[in-house]
Amino acid sequence: MKQKILMLFAVLMLAVGLSACGGRETLTLNVYNWGEYISDGSEGGLDTIAAFEQWYEQTYGMPIQVNYTTFASNEDMYNKLSSGAVSYDVVIPSDYMIARMIEEDLLLPLNFDNIPNYQYIDESFHGLYYDPEDRYTVPYTYGVVGIMYDANVVAPEDVGGWDLMWNEKYTDRIVQYNNSRDAFGTAMYKLGIDINSNEHSDWDRAAQELIAQRPMVKSYVMDEIFNMMQSGEAAIGSYYAGDYFTMRDAQAENVDLQFYYPEPTNFFVDAMCVPKSSQNQELAEIFINFMLSEEAAVANAEFISYACPNRLVYENPDYLSDMGEDVIEILYPDLGAFSERYNRYAYRSLNSETLDYVNTLWESVKLN
Repeated sequence: MKQKILMLFAVLMLAVGLSACGGRETLTLNVYNWGEYISDGSEGGLDTIAAFEQWYEQTYGMPIQVNYTTFASNEDMYNKLSSGAVSYDVVIPSDYMIARMIEEDLLLPLNFDNIPNYQYIDESFHGLYYDPEDRYTVPYTYGVVGIMYDANVVAPEDVGGWDLMWNEKYTDRIVQYNNSRDAFGTAMYKLGIDINSNEHSDWDRAAQELIAQRPMVKSYVMDEIFNMMQSGEAAIGSYYAGDYFTMRDAQAENVDLQFYYPEPTNFFVDAMCVPKSSQNQELAEIFINFMLSEEAAVANAEFISYACPNRLVYENPDYLSDMGEDVIEILYPDLGAFSERYNRYAYRSLNSETLDYVNTLWESVKLN
């Protein structure tokens, strides 16, 4: 009897050992990012999420699953995260929203011992206004807002500045942003108004400019701009430089999309952060570090066609060759001067009273 008990105990211990070695529960990491904003292998490149899962298991001997979900706007992301109803380990918002999240104590300071690849982030991206002490964020992508136009429709003499988006000659061929911050931005840059002003009179002037533009606007859009510009349904629109190449590559035969930067314009940075809801900060930081490694960073940069602040990317010969000289010229217009121009022209978080006022004005613009 005693021998049977000992044998049963040995079997149980073996089962426990097997569970501990090979049957351990899979770790989970919850990542919240923009749509179409990470290389997924669909275009023949590296699936960076799958690569991270494989690398982590090989390195640490523990299986991991990345739950990857997407958001459509900074405001959607903020509302979901600040509600406390969900838990994410890594989020990738834009600069002005990061500033708000830091102010509201929604982010964790990073342990950069777990992110040694941070050393490859260009110095121009240190000490930016939204995280002046570089405590909470690691830049992921950046870019500059420009104007796209169909050269088969728009006359060369009309190209330049923000005036093109108010040119009556192209009525019903112009598209405008369908969000208050970016739409007001176009008007405020055009008028020379501080886009971070908290003076209601400044926003009133911009609203009147948008109301004057309204009869010329075919549609207020976000992602819809892709189909409309590619197909030739629209001929003029402001959007992010990286997305221009996606549209150009998919343009119809009768469309000739061109791009330029009006002066002044919006500079933006999207960065990787760890929210306070994270269930595993160290794992989140390991994920961030992996995304800064050369192979993953190059794959992501090529997939999304945005500029990358990582030296391992913009100094990579294969990346430069794959993207092409004309693309690089637009994506990286003046890297050395980025910090000064960014801190001057980028969106910053507005006070709550101004935000409410702007949202009310925006509704009146669209009603008009």
